[in-house]
Amino acid sequence: GMFKGGQPVDGFVGALPEAEIRKFLDKHVPSAEEVAAGEEVQEAEELLAVGDVESALEKLQEAVAINPSNDAARPYRIAPSILSADFARLGDNVQRVVEAGADWGVPLSKVMPFRDVPEWKLAIVLATDEGGVDIGIRPEVDAAGKIDEARVTGRIDAKAMKWSYRSSTGDRKTAKNPTGVLSAGDVVYAEPLAETPGSYRLRQAPKVQGGFVAMDPHTGRVLAMVGGFSYSQSEFNRATQAMRQPGSSFKPFVYATALDNGYTPSSIVLDAPVEIDQGGGLGMWRPDNYDGKSTGPRTLRYGIQFSKNLMTVRLAKDVGMPLIAEYARRFGVYDDMLPVLSMSLGAGETTVMRMTAGYAMLVNGGKKIRPTLIDRIQDRWGATIFRHDQRVCEGCSADKWADQREPRLIDNRDQVLDPLTAYQMVSIMESVVNAGTATVVKSVGKPLAGKTGTTNDAKDVWFVGFSPDLAVGVYMGFDKPKSLGTSATAGQYAAPIFRDFMMAALKDKPATPFRVPAGIKLIRVDPKTGMRSGGEGGILEAFKPGTAPPDSYSVIGAAGDGLTPFSVAPGGGRAVGSGTGGLY
Repeated sequence: GMFKGGQPVDGFVGALPEAEIRKFLDKHVPSAEEVAAGEEVQEAEELLAVGDVESALEKLQEAVAINPSNDAARPYRIAPSILSADFARLGDNVQRVVEAGADWGVPLSKVMPFRDVPEWKLAIVLATDEGGVDIGIRPEVDAAGKIDEARVTGRIDAKAMKWSYRSSTGDRKTAKNPTGVLSAGDVVYAEPLAETPGSYRLRQAPKVQGGFVAMDPHTGRVLAMVGGFSYSQSEFNRATQAMRQPGSSFKPFVYATALDNGYTPSSIVLDAPVEIDQGGGLGMWRPDNYDGKSTGPRTLRYGIQFSKNLMTVRLAKDVGMPLIAEYARRFGVYDDMLPVLSMSLGAGETTVMRMTAGYAMLVNGGKKIRPTLIDRIQDRWGATIFRHDQRVCEGCSADKWADQREPRLIDNRDQVLDPLTAYQMVSIMESVVNAGTATVVKSVGKPLAGKTGTTNDAKDVWFVGFSPDLAVGVYMGFDKPKSLGTSATAGQYAAPIFRDFMMAALKDKPATPFRVPAGIKLIRVDPKTGMRSGGEGGILEAFKPGTAPPDSYSVIGAAGDGLTPFSVAPGGGRAVGSGTGGLY
């Protein structure tokens, strides 16, 4: 084993496997003065019984903290947890090498670093002082297990580890300098600083995970996919396997359903408190906007631009959830969505891959696509046995040219949405980037559109968006959902990831504007009322043939909603009366 009689072997202690923890639990009988620590050990045993090895380790660490003289539990002591905000704990990925005296390279070489994060080096702390930390870098180990003779040392300056001074778990006081964070023998990750050789920055494996997908919106070909921080840390592919609540990033499908069924971007919805009886004794459901405020009658564009929950629920109630469920199925976001109003705010669970494909169908003009990682498969003789591209080419197999026209590919993909509706939605989502919840993305300097998504308590933060020829989706969150912080929003956390990726992906590409399909009329309207704008300050709104901005400003309340019908006409003209069952 890795320890005998409670004493570490080879001067090294690792995150011990389940069998070693069981062996320890069998041997260890707490004495009378160890009762408190004993209770922690008891809980560790129970956790181990249900297979929760990670929590069992935490309990054993608590036993050590309560009773430091308990030699039997000492192998579980792990370097202090060191992260501000509620993001991660260094302790989970750091093992304490007990004696950093003689040759630290041998025990350090037994600690396995992440294979797929080459930028980070595993290092042992050799000495700490107020100005920084002296470290020794893990020596290379060849395939035969031979350890490199050379020993490389470096230094982490205090300013390169300031973030670690505050403990995320409150298990120690906030440190004033590096000596309060690390001590000799701790094993940490360090990233070399390019500008100064021999200097490093303190790093740690995050507990927050996420998924990322970039795809070609015209074919569904996946161009890039990230399933988490590191495959060495976790083999779970969060891009395709993690079922997460999309939150507000689902709203565009609600609004697309409305625009496809008679509404215009200038239709007015009331942004005001709403309560719905859930039936069955479940009481009233009272959704709220993120900021807890309401702004009165607003256009559909405003509802997406500033992600208004109250407007979305009212719109979904008017359109009908069964119809929205059908559109969600068409876009591939949900296979069989429960038609309840909370689903309009993204309460159902789906994957980043599905959401990105759904948004791709908005930007490609409403054409059905299937995400794929494989374009074509050939057998050993070169015959194609699978092809992702389902378009047919009549005339491609002609033996010779006999005055026929050149063959044409026939696009037989399903049309899931009217191309004119799709453009209206793209135009609305462009305003999210230009003047809405994701203005941080504007710095890319190319035409981009998208939508943020923040779920309850900020357990997940999303951004899904696109340029005319690239669709990208990203989410962040703990694997076991919990809040990312009281003030966390997608605009702060997820949108900057999208921005940085697009900055690199579109660096050498021209600033392609979104393609406007034939039939769309661009009419200048007042963004507040949705009515025609004569003067300056209006926006160009997209309208389908046969639709136009309203002549009068009207918000219609439906009978039985507990809301009084509301109707004003600031621009003159005829006010619409109540009772027509329109928007409310």
